[in-house]
Amino acid sequence: MKTILITGVSSGLGRAFAEGALAAGHTVVGTVRRQADLESFDALAANAHGRLLDVTDESAVFATVRDVESTVGPIDVVIANAGYGLEGVFEETALSELRAQFDTNVFGVAATLQAVLPYMRERRRGHLMAVTSMGGMMAPAGLTAYCASKFALEGMLESLAKEVAPLGIQVTAIEPGSFRTDWAGRSMRRAERTIADYDEIFAPIREARLQASGNQLGDPAKAADAVLQILESTDPPRHLVLGSDALRLIRAARAAVDREIDNWEPLSRTTDFPDGHQIAAG
Repeated sequence: MKTILITGVSSGLGRAFAEGALAAGHTVVGTVRRQADLESFDALAANAHGRLLDVTDESAVFATVRDVESTVGPIDVVIANAGYGLEGVFEETALSELRAQFDTNVFGVAATLQAVLPYMRERRRGHLMAVTSMGGMMAPAGLTAYCASKFALEGMLESLAKEVAPLGIQVTAIEPGSFRTDWAGRSMRRAERTIADYDEIFAPIREARLQASGNQLGDPAKAADAVLQILESTDPPRHLVLGSDALRLIRAARAAVDREIDNWEPLSRTTDFPDGHQIAAG
Protein backbone atom coordinates (compact mmCIF):
# COMPACT_ATOMS: atom_id res chain seq x y z
CA MET A 1 0.00 0.00 0.00
CA LYS A 2 1.13 3.54 -0.77
CA THR A 3 0.93 6.95 0.86
CA ILE A 4 -0.66 9.32 -1.65
CA LEU A 5 -0.87 13.11 -1.40
CA ILE A 6 -3.76 14.55 -3.41
CA THR A 7 -4.45 18.28 -3.59
CA GLY A 8 -8.01 19.52 -3.98
CA VAL A 9 -10.13 16.62 -2.66
CA SER A 10 -13.28 18.48 -1.64
CA SER A 11 -15.09 17.56 -4.86
CA GLY A 12 -14.70 16.52 -8.49
CA LEU A 13 -11.93 14.32 -9.78
CA GLY A 14 -9.78 14.98 -6.71
CA ARG A 15 -12.48 13.56 -4.46
CA ALA A 16 -12.96 10.58 -6.79
CA PHE A 17 -9.22 9.86 -6.83
CA ALA A 18 -9.10 10.03 -3.04
CA GLU A 19 -12.14 7.81 -2.48
CA GLY A 20 -10.84 5.23 -4.94
CA ALA A 21 -7.42 5.15 -3.31
CA LEU A 22 -8.91 4.90 0.18
CA ALA A 23 -11.15 2.01 -0.88
CA ALA A 24 -8.11 0.24 -2.29
CA GLY A 25 -6.40 0.49 1.11
CA HIS A 26 -3.93 3.27 0.38
CA THR A 27 -3.20 6.03 2.91
CA VAL A 28 -4.43 9.30 1.44
CA VAL A 29 -3.51 12.80 2.55
CA GLY A 30 -6.02 15.15 0.94
CA THR A 31 -5.86 18.92 0.92
CA VAL A 32 -8.89 21.22 1.06
CA ARG A 33 -9.40 24.93 1.58
CA ARG A 34 -12.34 24.94 4.04
CA GLN A 35 -12.75 23.52 7.54
CA ALA A 36 -16.06 21.84 6.70
CA ASP A 37 -14.42 20.03 3.78
CA LEU A 38 -11.58 18.95 6.07
CA GLU A 39 -13.99 17.38 8.53
CA SER A 40 -15.88 15.67 5.70
CA PHE A 41 -12.69 14.18 4.27
CA ASP A 42 -11.35 12.99 7.63
CA ALA A 43 -14.64 11.19 8.22
CA LEU A 44 -14.30 9.09 5.07
CA ALA A 45 -11.96 6.46 6.52
CA ALA A 46 -9.29 5.80 9.13
CA ASN A 47 -6.65 6.06 6.40
CA ALA A 48 -7.84 9.54 5.32
CA HIS A 49 -5.73 12.45 6.57
CA GLY A 50 -7.03 15.90 5.68
CA ARG A 51 -4.95 19.06 5.57
CA LEU A 52 -6.07 22.66 5.12
CA LEU A 53 -4.07 24.17 2.29
CA ASP A 54 -4.23 26.91 -0.31
CA VAL A 55 -1.78 25.76 -3.01
CA THR A 56 -1.09 29.37 -4.00
CA ASP A 57 0.59 29.84 -0.60
CA GLU A 58 4.08 28.55 -1.39
CA SER A 59 5.37 28.46 2.18
CA ALA A 60 2.24 26.61 3.33
CA VAL A 61 2.70 23.99 0.58
CA PHE A 62 6.26 23.23 1.68
CA ALA A 63 5.25 23.19 5.36
CA THR A 64 2.40 20.79 4.64
CA VAL A 65 4.67 18.37 2.81
CA ARG A 66 7.18 18.47 5.67
CA ASP A 67 4.40 17.74 8.12
CA VAL A 68 3.08 14.80 6.09
CA GLU A 69 6.52 13.28 5.75
CA SER A 70 7.13 13.49 9.50
CA THR A 71 3.68 12.57 10.84
CA VAL A 72 2.01 10.33 8.23
CA GLY A 73 4.95 8.79 6.42
CA PRO A 74 7.02 8.93 3.24
CA ILE A 75 4.98 10.17 0.29
CA ASP A 76 5.00 7.60 -2.50
CA VAL A 77 2.67 9.34 -4.95
CA VAL A 78 1.54 12.91 -5.51
CA ILE A 79 -1.55 13.81 -7.51
CA ALA A 80 -1.47 17.59 -7.95
CA ASN A 81 -5.12 18.08 -8.76
CA ALA A 82 -6.09 21.45 -7.24
CA GLY A 83 -7.17 23.87 -9.94
CA TYR A 84 -10.17 25.53 -11.55
CA GLY A 85 -11.52 26.54 -14.93
CA LEU A 86 -11.76 30.12 -16.17
CA GLU A 87 -14.06 30.57 -19.14
CA GLY A 88 -13.87 33.59 -21.40
CA VAL A 89 -12.49 34.94 -24.64
CA PHE A 90 -8.98 36.35 -24.44
CA GLU A 91 -9.77 40.02 -25.01
CA GLU A 92 -12.43 40.00 -22.29
CA THR A 93 -10.23 38.21 -19.74
CA ALA A 94 -8.59 40.63 -17.32
CA LEU A 95 -4.87 40.09 -16.83
CA SER A 96 -5.53 39.80 -13.09
CA GLU A 97 -7.82 36.82 -13.83
CA LEU A 98 -5.17 35.28 -16.09
CA ARG A 99 -2.52 35.64 -13.35
CA ALA A 100 -4.84 34.08 -10.78
CA GLN A 101 -5.46 31.14 -13.14
CA PHE A 102 -1.71 30.56 -13.44
CA ASP A 103 -1.17 31.02 -9.69
CA THR A 104 -3.37 28.00 -8.98
CA ASN A 105 -3.13 25.81 -12.07
CA VAL A 106 0.61 26.22 -12.72
CA PHE A 107 2.44 27.64 -9.72
CA GLY A 108 0.32 25.70 -7.23
CA VAL A 109 1.28 22.48 -9.00
CA ALA A 110 4.92 23.57 -9.28
CA ALA A 111 5.10 24.28 -5.54
CA THR A 112 3.55 20.92 -4.70
CA LEU A 113 5.96 18.96 -6.89
CA GLN A 114 9.01 20.94 -5.77
CA ALA A 115 8.09 20.41 -2.12
CA VAL A 116 7.95 16.62 -2.53
CA LEU A 117 10.90 16.16 -4.89
CA PRO A 118 13.74 16.31 -2.32
CA TYR A 119 12.21 13.42 -0.36
CA MET A 120 11.60 11.30 -3.45
CA ARG A 121 15.05 12.09 -4.80
CA GLU A 122 16.68 10.99 -1.56
CA ARG A 123 14.70 7.74 -1.61
CA ARG A 124 15.26 7.27 -5.37
CA ARG A 125 11.60 6.43 -5.92
CA GLY A 126 8.21 8.05 -6.26
CA HIS A 127 5.52 8.99 -8.75
CA LEU A 128 4.60 12.59 -9.51
CA MET A 129 1.24 13.14 -11.18
CA ALA A 130 -0.59 16.31 -12.10
CA VAL A 131 -4.05 16.76 -13.55
CA THR A 132 -3.76 18.84 -16.69
CA SER A 133 -6.63 18.46 -19.16
CA MET A 134 -7.38 17.59 -22.73
CA GLY A 135 -7.23 21.41 -22.84
CA GLY A 136 -3.48 21.09 -22.34
CA MET A 137 -3.13 19.36 -25.70
CA MET A 138 -5.94 21.02 -27.69
CA ALA A 139 -7.49 24.45 -27.26
CA PRO A 140 -11.11 25.31 -28.03
CA ALA A 141 -12.27 28.91 -28.26
CA GLY A 142 -13.42 30.53 -25.05
CA LEU A 143 -10.96 28.89 -22.64
CA THR A 144 -7.84 30.87 -23.43
CA ALA A 145 -6.64 31.38 -19.83
CA TYR A 146 -7.44 27.83 -18.78
CA CYS A 147 -5.80 26.21 -21.81
CA ALA A 148 -2.78 28.49 -21.48
CA SER A 149 -2.28 27.28 -17.91
CA LYS A 150 -2.69 23.62 -18.90
CA PHE A 151 -0.34 23.91 -21.90
CA ALA A 152 2.25 25.44 -19.53
CA LEU A 153 1.77 22.55 -17.12
CA GLU A 154 2.21 20.00 -19.91
CA GLY A 155 5.55 21.53 -20.89
CA MET A 156 6.75 21.59 -17.30
CA LEU A 157 5.86 17.93 -16.74
CA GLU A 158 7.39 16.82 -20.05
CA SER A 159 10.75 18.34 -19.17
CA LEU A 160 10.55 17.31 -15.51
CA ALA A 161 9.98 13.67 -16.48
CA LYS A 162 13.30 13.60 -18.33
CA GLU A 163 15.13 15.24 -15.45
CA VAL A 164 13.99 12.84 -12.74
CA ALA A 165 13.75 9.54 -14.63
CA PRO A 166 17.42 8.72 -13.88
CA LEU A 167 16.61 9.23 -10.18
CA GLY A 168 13.92 6.54 -10.16
CA ILE A 169 11.02 9.02 -10.13
CA GLN A 170 8.10 8.67 -12.54
CA VAL A 171 6.02 11.56 -13.92
CA THR A 172 2.52 11.31 -15.40
CA ALA A 173 0.30 14.04 -16.83
CA ILE A 174 -3.36 13.09 -16.34
CA GLU A 175 -5.39 14.54 -19.22
CA PRO A 176 -9.15 14.20 -18.59
CA GLY A 177 -11.86 14.97 -21.05
CA SER A 178 -15.32 16.06 -19.88
CA PHE A 179 -16.27 14.36 -16.61
CA ARG A 180 -19.48 14.55 -14.62
CA THR A 181 -18.22 16.96 -11.97
CA ASP A 182 -18.98 20.58 -11.07
CA TRP A 183 -16.06 21.86 -13.21
CA ALA A 184 -18.33 23.40 -15.85
CA GLY A 185 -21.02 24.36 -13.35
CA ARG A 186 -20.63 26.08 -10.00
CA SER A 187 -16.85 25.62 -9.96
CA MET A 188 -16.31 27.42 -13.26
CA ARG A 189 -15.28 31.06 -13.11
CA ARG A 190 -16.51 33.14 -16.01
CA ALA A 191 -15.04 36.34 -17.37
CA GLU A 192 -17.55 39.14 -17.75
CA ARG A 193 -18.95 39.58 -21.25
CA THR A 194 -18.23 43.09 -22.56
CA ILE A 195 -17.57 42.93 -26.34
CA ALA A 196 -20.50 42.26 -28.66
CA ASP A 197 -18.23 41.27 -31.56
CA TYR A 198 -17.63 37.93 -29.84
CA ASP A 199 -21.30 37.11 -29.27
CA GLU A 200 -21.73 35.04 -32.43
CA ILE A 201 -18.82 32.70 -31.74
CA PHE A 202 -18.84 32.59 -27.95
CA ALA A 203 -22.47 32.70 -26.85
CA PRO A 204 -23.24 29.22 -28.28
CA ILE A 205 -20.07 27.82 -26.67
CA ARG A 206 -21.01 29.10 -23.23
CA GLU A 207 -24.59 27.90 -23.58
CA ALA A 208 -23.53 24.45 -24.75
CA ARG A 209 -21.15 24.08 -21.80
CA LEU A 210 -23.87 25.07 -19.34
CA GLN A 211 -26.30 22.62 -20.93
CA ALA A 212 -23.74 19.79 -20.82
CA SER A 213 -22.91 20.31 -17.15
CA GLY A 214 -24.11 17.28 -15.22
CA ASN A 215 -24.45 15.19 -18.37
CA GLN A 216 -20.80 14.77 -19.32
CA LEU A 217 -19.57 11.48 -20.73
CA GLY A 218 -16.86 10.77 -18.15
CA ASP A 219 -17.41 8.85 -14.90
CA PRO A 220 -15.14 10.18 -12.10
CA ALA A 221 -15.06 6.80 -10.32
CA LYS A 222 -13.79 5.13 -13.48
CA ALA A 223 -11.15 7.85 -13.85
CA ALA A 224 -9.99 6.98 -10.33
CA ASP A 225 -9.81 3.29 -11.27
CA ALA A 226 -7.65 4.13 -14.29
CA VAL A 227 -5.24 6.25 -12.23
CA LEU A 228 -4.94 3.52 -9.60
CA GLN A 229 -4.10 0.98 -12.31
CA ILE A 230 -1.03 2.87 -13.46
CA LEU A 231 0.28 3.09 -9.89
CA GLU A 232 0.99 -0.62 -10.16
CA SER A 233 2.80 -0.33 -13.49
CA THR A 234 6.59 -0.61 -13.69
CA ASP A 235 6.45 1.58 -16.81
CA PRO A 236 3.62 4.09 -16.27
CA PRO A 237 2.67 6.49 -19.08
CA ARG A 238 3.92 10.05 -19.18
CA HIS A 239 0.53 10.99 -20.63
CA LEU A 240 -2.69 9.37 -19.41
CA VAL A 241 -5.64 10.51 -21.52
CA LEU A 242 -8.98 9.84 -19.82
CA GLY A 243 -12.17 9.64 -21.84
CA SER A 244 -13.08 8.83 -25.42
CA ASP A 245 -13.91 12.50 -26.06
CA ALA A 246 -10.42 13.48 -24.97
CA LEU A 247 -8.90 10.83 -27.24
CA ARG A 248 -10.89 12.10 -30.22
CA LEU A 249 -10.23 15.80 -29.67
CA ILE A 250 -6.54 15.47 -28.79
CA ARG A 251 -5.88 13.25 -31.81
CA ALA A 252 -7.67 15.70 -34.11
CA ALA A 253 -5.69 18.64 -32.73
CA ARG A 254 -2.36 16.83 -33.03
CA ALA A 255 -3.17 15.72 -36.58
CA ALA A 256 -3.99 19.32 -37.55
CA VAL A 257 -0.63 20.51 -36.20
CA ASP A 258 1.20 17.70 -38.02
CA ARG A 259 -0.50 18.66 -41.30
CA GLU A 260 0.45 22.31 -40.89
CA ILE A 261 4.07 21.42 -40.09
CA ASP A 262 4.21 19.21 -43.18
CA ASN A 263 2.63 21.89 -45.39
CA TRP A 264 5.14 24.53 -44.32
CA GLU A 265 8.20 22.29 -44.01
CA PRO A 266 9.99 23.74 -47.08
CA LEU A 267 9.81 27.25 -45.62
CA SER A 268 10.86 26.00 -42.16
CA ARG A 269 14.03 24.50 -43.66
CA THR A 270 15.12 27.79 -45.27
CA THR A 271 16.25 29.31 -41.97
CA ASP A 272 19.24 27.00 -41.26
CA PHE A 273 22.91 27.92 -41.54
CA PRO A 274 24.46 25.37 -43.92
CA ASP A 275 27.25 24.58 -41.41
CA GLY A 276 25.16 24.52 -38.22
CA HIS A 277 24.81 21.66 -35.72
CA GLN A 278 21.60 19.79 -35.07
CA ILE A 279 20.28 19.86 -31.50
CA ALA A 280 20.33 16.42 -29.93
CA ALA A 281 16.93 14.87 -29.19
CA GLY A 282 15.79 15.06 -25.58
